[in-house]
Amino acid sequence: MNPTRQILVTSALPYANGSIHLGHMLEYIQTDMWVRFQKMRGHQCIYVCADDAHGSAIMLRAEQEGITPEQLIANVHAEHSSDFADFLVDFDNYYSTHSEENRELSELIYNRLKKAGHIATRSVTQYFDPEKGMFLADRFIKGTCPKCKAEDQYGDNCEKCGATYHPTELKNPRSAISGATPVLKDSEHFFFRLPEFSDMLKRWTRSGALQTSVANKLAEWLDAGLQEWDISRDAPYFGFEIPGAPGKFFYVWLDAPIGYMASFKNLCERRTDLDFDSFWAKGTDTELYHFIGKDIINFHALFWPAMLQGAGFRKPTAVNVHGYLTVNGAKMSKSRGTFIKARTYLEHLQPEYLRYYYATKLGRGVEDLDLNLEDFIHKVNSDLVGKLVNIASRCAGFVHKGNAGVLAEANAAPELWDSFLAAEASIAEAYENRDFARAMREIMHLADDANAWIADKAPWAMNKIDGKQDEVQAICSLGINLFKQLVIYLKPVLPVLAENARQFLNVDSLDWDQLQTRLVNHQLNPFQPLMTRIDAKQVEAMTEAAKEDLQEVENQQPAGEPTELDKDPIGDEINFDAFAAVDLRIALIEKAEFVEGADKLLCLTLDLGGIKRNVFSGIKSAYPDPAKLEGRLTAYVANLAPRKMKFGVSEGMVLAAGPGGKDIFLLSPDSGAVPGQRIS
Repeated sequence: MNPTRQILVTSALPYANGSIHLGHMLEYIQTDMWVRFQKMRGHQCIYVCADDAHGSAIMLRAEQEGITPEQLIANVHAEHSSDFADFLVDFDNYYSTHSEENRELSELIYNRLKKAGHIATRSVTQYFDPEKGMFLADRFIKGTCPKCKAEDQYGDNCEKCGATYHPTELKNPRSAISGATPVLKDSEHFFFRLPEFSDMLKRWTRSGALQTSVANKLAEWLDAGLQEWDISRDAPYFGFEIPGAPGKFFYVWLDAPIGYMASFKNLCERRTDLDFDSFWAKGTDTELYHFIGKDIINFHALFWPAMLQGAGFRKPTAVNVHGYLTVNGAKMSKSRGTFIKARTYLEHLQPEYLRYYYATKLGRGVEDLDLNLEDFIHKVNSDLVGKLVNIASRCAGFVHKGNAGVLAEANAAPELWDSFLAAEASIAEAYENRDFARAMREIMHLADDANAWIADKAPWAMNKIDGKQDEVQAICSLGINLFKQLVIYLKPVLPVLAENARQFLNVDSLDWDQLQTRLVNHQLNPFQPLMTRIDAKQVEAMTEAAKEDLQEVENQQPAGEPTELDKDPIGDEINFDAFAAVDLRIALIEKAEFVEGADKLLCLTLDLGGIKRNVFSGIKSAYPDPAKLEGRLTAYVANLAPRKMKFGVSEGMVLAAGPGGKDIFLLSPDSGAVPGQRIS
């Protein structure tokens, strides 16, 4: 084991404007498992977090509810704290960005940046709501998309055609708050001179502090040239006022990451064994890790290290990025009952079920994780009940009945015991590297070995043979010891099961160093069931309850400022191998017809050089006369799995180009392409 390390760990701050859902919980469970592993290894590992409590969205929701912003964030803080605790997420401190510690540190960092010449000011022209008396963030402006003319689109991007634009380009703009027509108005804003840190960021992002795919993504920003970052907002705004600038407030994203420091400082004030500077001063040998979702990489891996560097603080040891959560292979859906709040889950299922399932899926990369509810039931029941708990339940009865609950001294299978010991280094490495999925695979492989060995020895049959009782006790005693090893390996994931197992095993602790100890001539306590199977009806009840939460969840969606984990990705990356696996072919549109009951679809009969396929394509707006498509060529994804729709089965996908609406273009019949020809 390495010498004792001093480690500070944070998760992204949940926005104090709504409930925690299972997508959020992915990150906090991941972080908690890593922290618990470090603590089990004897390291000093401190885990802090806080509610992100500032911004216009907080102010407006509080106004809507007829309470103060302070009351709103206090209510949400209590809800979040309860959800995290019941999911066994063990923060050393869970705080709020609306704190005096955060105000002091935000002002300190700003003043240091300003003194060093890293702050600029200039006039900015923005939309202003004359009725509400406030400047409008992009997400508070709605109107007609300047590209595709879709109505009711936000001021920064169109959800229909995907176009991005400046709010002043929006047609027929209106305030999403009051409905008033906004007017353009100038205001002085404060900017952080981020480009001054470009060289440092190019080095730091390639220093090993980030996953390679994340560093590659940030390289696009760095190579294109960074822009100065607007760090101010005008009153009215719920946040911290900028020193020496009445009516100007720090943008929520400036003081949010400083909230990590503030939460830790608050903890230091209550614990004499912690020193703030030893974790945040430049040159310290302590470690600092941030766990975040891939939607907020730029804030944590560009803005944040630059702010820390400019203000004289240390930079993170690493920023660990994870992907999004999907449910049953698709984005979480309120109507399907797969947009599940943490509390809704907890009302139906044990938290350790989900902790284990997430662990089996979480690797080191930033790939999205899918919560397949059918697989979830099967994996938990098979692994935790059928394999892990089964070992203890099989063996405990024989030890209690045959030897008054005392474990025998004999080692019935030294090679098997040694294999469990030998696995320690690899499992520890997997935990350390956040490759929880590999750790779970290796642990369950050991569980399979233990169960197979016990089944082969069949102590239940052997116990009926005179003179075999000592051998039965040796077999079952080793089975209990192998169970102990598995529980230690799984303790970061299953802390409650581990505590119940500790009581059954009658030991003082199940920390990592106890792996070297085999319990001999040791008294067990009576065995109690450690975990029950998931009933599919429990999951069905949970999804039905999630549907009932639909209206409540919709009412809690932020109106303007971005939440940390809820934003949709603009474009998720795939690797080259995944792209190369796409089989693109030229297809001749042999027949095109309207689809009865469908507003956007046409049914296309395609000819791929003698092979026929039927595809539903959403290009009706561009081709109101489908007959004009017949004889045209198109690119076709030939190896996409068929999709069952209410209109029939769509056998693949056609590709087209253009901004949308009436402007969608296919290939000309005289382009020289041949039906069935592969596009490489």
